[in-house]
Amino acid sequence: MGAGGTGASAGTGAGGTGTGGRGGAAGSATAGTGGTTGTAGAGGANCTTPPDPGTLVGWAANGSGTSGGGSATPQPVSTLAALNAAAAGSSPAVIYVTGVLPNGTVTIGSNKTIVGLCGAELHGHVDIVNSTNVILRNIKVVGYGVGNCALDPAYDPTVGCSSGADAISVERSNHIWFDHDDISDGTDGNLDITLGSDFVTVSWTKFHYTARTDNMGNDSTGAAGHRYSNLIGGSDNSTGDVGKLNVTWHHNWWADRVMERQPRIRYGKNHLYNNLWASSGDNYCVRAGTNAQILLENNAFIGVKTPQEFNNTADMGTSYITATNNVYTGVSGTQATGGGGTPFTSPGYSYTLDTGSNVQALVQLSAGPR
Repeated sequence: MGAGGTGASAGTGAGGTGTGGRGGAAGSATAGTGGTTGTAGAGGANCTTPPDPGTLVGWAANGSGTSGGGSATPQPVSTLAALNAAAAGSSPAVIYVTGVLPNGTVTIGSNKTIVGLCGAELHGHVDIVNSTNVILRNIKVVGYGVGNCALDPAYDPTVGCSSGADAISVERSNHIWFDHDDISDGTDGNLDITLGSDFVTVSWTKFHYTARTDNMGNDSTGAAGHRYSNLIGGSDNSTGDVGKLNVTWHHNWWADRVMERQPRIRYGKNHLYNNLWASSGDNYCVRAGTNAQILLENNAFIGVKTPQEFNNTADMGTSYITATNNVYTGVSGTQATGGGGTPFTSPGYSYTLDTGSNVQALVQLSAGPR
């Protein structure tokens, strides 16, 4: 699929601050009311029906859009086996998950909407491979690497933490929407999008890590651990990624103990607006690798190191970073712009920007499951 497209769905505004819940969803006509389904406040949970997802904005709305399971009758599941059975194949399905599911792998097929209710959690690894038209929202996903990479069944001490699983892997898939999720402790990464995947939106999602003291493996970083959150494009040599890996990131929060890859981008057009970086002690936030086109608008970088940079001089020659109206408070390091690649100044879809100075409060209030 090409990198173009105008987006099938125009955003009508960002989520509000909410009066009884945790704010409306991105682009929702009911933003700021706490949802339209009687969602409980920040300390509660809705165990019957999910909050209104609002309007999809960004690359996942391109072309045919992303509708997941559409109007299929919701299927309640509360075990790993039941979830995998319901999420398999390509028949449309809407799946409501409750409970804290144990460590394991969840494999999601095409045309699926998976929604967490009542504080639902998935533990281990989520695979979205060779799939299209998937929505994952309102759920907590905890990877295997909680504090120690060696807890991951796939961990190889001769390789290091990168031998383990991501909390979520998206590979060779398109039209994927992550919304109001909490994703943490992936052994390799939290949410990696690779191998020609395309047309993805990540909205109102929190990324973070538990402290790691494993200090093991070739690619660990001592007490810091391999806390590298989001990789877009897995290799400089994956030339099949050219024109793909188009991702929209809006109203997301990179929070406690994220060290790098917030995200690290190769090849794709990545649009990042109204996001919050508050991952103090990090090495860098956004990094442009080879042939990346990055548009940073009205984001907030608070107390972090190196808000945006190029991976190296060679990658500066093939990539481009456009940055406008971002807020930088208490930061250090590089705020790189420009480059030798093709400028990316407009994604070609409709969206509404919140003022950068309001982003921290808005995102901290409303990101994550509701």
